[in-house]
Amino acid sequence: MRGADRQTGRLFSYASPESLVPPDHPLRLIRPLVNAALDRLSGRFERMYAATGRPSIAPEKLLRALLLQAFFSVRSERQLMEQLAYNMLFRWFVGLAMDAPVWDVTVFTKNRDRLLAGDIACGFLAAVLADPQVRPLLSDEHFSVDGTLIEAWASMKSFRPKDGSGEPPTPGRNGERDFHGEKRSNETHASTTDPDARLYKKAPGQAAKLCHMGHVVMENRHGLVVATEMTPATGTAEREAAQAMVEALNPGHRITLGADKGYDTQDFVAGMRRRGVTPHVAQNTKGRRSAIDRRTTRHRGYAVSVRVRKRIEEVFGWMKTVGGLRKTRHRGTARVGWMFTLTAAAYNLARMPRLLGAAA
Repeated sequence: MRGADRQTGRLFSYASPESLVPPDHPLRLIRPLVNAALDRLSGRFERMYAATGRPSIAPEKLLRALLLQAFFSVRSERQLMEQLAYNMLFRWFVGLAMDAPVWDVTVFTKNRDRLLAGDIACGFLAAVLADPQVRPLLSDEHFSVDGTLIEAWASMKSFRPKDGSGEPPTPGRNGERDFHGEKRSNETHASTTDPDARLYKKAPGQAAKLCHMGHVVMENRHGLVVATEMTPATGTAEREAAQAMVEALNPGHRITLGADKGYDTQDFVAGMRRRGVTPHVAQNTKGRRSAIDRRTTRHRGYAVSVRVRKRIEEVFGWMKTVGGLRKTRHRGTARVGWMFTLTAAAYNLARMPRLLGAAA
C-alpha cells in the first residue's frame, strides 16, 4: 500500500533535541567532559562579566559552539549560526532549546573576543586535562614537542614596505600588483592586513608565505596535547617556545622531551638539561656536530621517544584539516593563538570516545 504524502510542517512536536541524538554518538561521551571543564571555569567567567546590565551569550554555550565548529569543520561563524538554526545535534550539544533563537553572527564574534581577553582557551585545555577520567591517560614523564606553520589570513599583496613606498595595487576589488624583482624581508616590509604575520619558508626551495607559528607539547602515552604556544614565525621560535612550555609544565621531577633535528643545538640541549629535562632530540649531523652524545642515543628510552614523537604530526594534521587551521580565519598572533589552543583542546576531546572506551 502506498503511503500518503502528508505535509506536517504546521504540526507541533514534543520531541526534545536529546531524543534525536543516537545513543552511541561520540558527542554523548564528549559533552559531559566539556560540561565538567566549563564548571571548573565558572569562577573565571564570573570575574569577566559585570553583575548588572544586559545578559550576554553564556560563555559556556559560546565555547560549546566553537568546539562544534572544530569537530565538524564548519568554515565560518556565519555557517555555524546557520547550522545552529536547524541542526538538532548542534542545538543539543550547545544547550539550546528547539525554539530558542540563534544569535546574530556579529554578536557571537564580539562575545568570543571577550573570552580572548580572559585567556579562557588555555584554562579550558587545562580543565579538560584535569578531569578525573582524563588524568589517568596522561604521562607525567615522557613528552614531545614540535612546531608548525599556520598560514596567515593575509595575501602577499598586503606585504608592503613599512616606509610607505612601493607601487600600489591597481584599482579594483582585488587589484593586481607586480612585486617580482622586489627585495622583501620582514625587516623592511609588513603586512597591512595582519601586521603580526611574518614572511617565512619551511625549507630551502619552497615558497615563502605569511605565517604564524604554532607549537605543541604532547604527552607520549596517548598523544594528547598538554601545552600550546603561538609565536611569530622565526628561525628560533620553535626552541624558544619549547623552553617556555616546558617551564610552564613544571613537573617537579625529571622528564624526557622528544624533538626533531631542528632542536639539536648546543644552547637548547644544555638549557633542557639545566631544567631537569633529558632531551631526546634527533641528531642533526649535517655540516656540524650534534649536541646529543652517543651515550644518549644508545639508551632504550631515546629510541622510543624518537619513534613516538612522530605522532605529534597527527595533532597538526587534525588541527589543520578537521579543525580548519591550515589557513587561519583570524588576524593577530593573540587571536590566532587563542583559536589554536581551543582547537588543540577539541583534538583531545575528539580522542576521548576511543580512549575512554578502550579503558572501560
